[in-house]
Amino acid sequence: MENFADQCLDMAQSILGHNLESISEQGSITPVAGEDSRLDEPGHAALAIGEYYRATNETELAGYDLVDLSARCITAQAFSPEVHENGLAYSALGLLSFGPAKDRNPVWERLMDPTREQLDKLLLERSDYDNHYQSFNIAKAVTRFSLGLSKKDETGRLIDRFLERIDSSSSTGYFDDSSAADGQLNGSFDIYGVLSFVFIRQALQLHANLHLRERKLPSLRTYSEKYLKLIPDLARQDGVGLAYGRSLGAYGQMHCISLTLQALRDGWVPAAQRDLYTDAVRRLFMNFFVTYLDQEHGYLVIRDEERNTVPYHTTRMANFDAARYLCQWARLARSTGGSAAPAAPVAPRKVARYVSFDKSNKKEQGLFVYQDPDSGLALQLPLIASSKLGKGTSDYLAFPHSPGIFDWPVAKYVPIMMPELTFGDKVIVPSFYGKNCTTSMGLRNALNFKYDQPELITKDEQIVPGLGSCKVIWSFKGGQIGCEFCFTVKQQVQLDKMRYVLAIAAPHSRYRVATAFTLGEGGHRTEVVKDDFQAEWKELEVVTDNPDYRTYYGNLHYLQILERDHPLIMRPGMQYRLALTFEPDITFADE
Repeated sequence: MENFADQCLDMAQSILGHNLESISEQGSITPVAGEDSRLDEPGHAALAIGEYYRATNETELAGYDLVDLSARCITAQAFSPEVHENGLAYSALGLLSFGPAKDRNPVWERLMDPTREQLDKLLLERSDYDNHYQSFNIAKAVTRFSLGLSKKDETGRLIDRFLERIDSSSSTGYFDDSSAADGQLNGSFDIYGVLSFVFIRQALQLHANLHLRERKLPSLRTYSEKYLKLIPDLARQDGVGLAYGRSLGAYGQMHCISLTLQALRDGWVPAAQRDLYTDAVRRLFMNFFVTYLDQEHGYLVIRDEERNTVPYHTTRMANFDAARYLCQWARLARSTGGSAAPAAPVAPRKVARYVSFDKSNKKEQGLFVYQDPDSGLALQLPLIASSKLGKGTSDYLAFPHSPGIFDWPVAKYVPIMMPELTFGDKVIVPSFYGKNCTTSMGLRNALNFKYDQPELITKDEQIVPGLGSCKVIWSFKGGQIGCEFCFTVKQQVQLDKMRYVLAIAAPHSRYRVATAFTLGEGGHRTEVVKDDFQAEWKELEVVTDNPDYRTYYGNLHYLQILERDHPLIMRPGMQYRLALTFEPDITFADE
């Protein structure tokens, strides 16, 4: 993997070369035009610099003194007007990257005494989280022990607590990023599970006590491998990685690549499956490289006039994170050895499976993954709750997420491929949780994914007891999809409105791989099979120039809306069905 490592390092040097100038004399980060800076950005910058030092052992880049820049960033993060656990954890690992012994750590030597005292104080402060912030606590514990700021090593206890909470919130051992303090339906099984394991593994690699690392790796592996086994099934032929939930785009690629390379380095991938995983990394990386990197100037582009990302991700933060990951990939690739290409071509695989994230008497949640290489159809259908920051968006709705085919706007709510029923102030969508989740063979060998909702739930994830129930069936055969939603009410009630929306988007006109999937002239080839709501297709809504309707991957152009805009009296004992079929005309962006 030497060539791959060199390529990653070249990209990291280019990205850092374009962003180190944003670090001010005080260590704060100057934002790009049109954006505001985040208070945790100095920490992200410090870790990027630390990873570059670990990969190259160089303390200078493009005329900048990296030790000085790192010290500035760590100082700025330590004296941030608000305590940011993530920024503090990133800056702590950035400091530790230059060496665990204080007397031989050039950045520690460069820090002023007030900064050292402030860091000592902040790292010793105890905090506790039941979401991905607990991984930041683990990084803090690693740093304070490894630097000798504490004689007691709490790393092992914090890792055990992190894993115990996974077991308490998931019957199958997946990470739930929703916090009990949020007061919401729990079960946010999204990309922050992958991020947490990548960050914890990175922190453990820097731990001064090698024996502790060896003791904790087996238990971490037990849980981390669940995500590792998902990655080849999630990675599409055009290289799109995890495609549901919040904070996707470039991060949907980077976290998956890191987890896979860490596993290859640690020997967690069986020899017989090495080609499968190296092929997945190759596709994920190529998509990341072409889709998000401005190759003419050498920096990362996460939002522009055609695409967007979540509002709390800044361009500076993404660039420093990309440089950090690229340096990490260079190190991991060198330690992994072998070739970055599969020994033999890996044939596209048919994938059709439901992954259960949690199953209890209250709810069931999981992910249905489907890939049909013959038609090109590949999708991820999540039945999960949202995180606090993703609440009220389309990112977590239970429809087939498939960039270029079935798209949705970033950080905005639209009932994509979901019947939205409005009863007064209650807006119902059949997403977020289910009961009796099953997969089975249906008519003409189609694969069915079914779930029930014994109580309806609002788009804000509030269960409405006593209103009604819904049964959902999705069917898949080759490039064909069918869906049926069957609603019943428990007492007579007035439905004010029903709508169902299809979004039509396109890959980025410039930043896209040649094999990026998109819709051809035939579109979705949608057919309404059953509609007890007697809705009508509205005139096509054009949103090309509306900045609120952009995806992580390209611009969203049209909304096709099936709507009943006048009241309907729904009666108990009757079933109200909406059934549609799709056979999307899938083609390549550059055909």
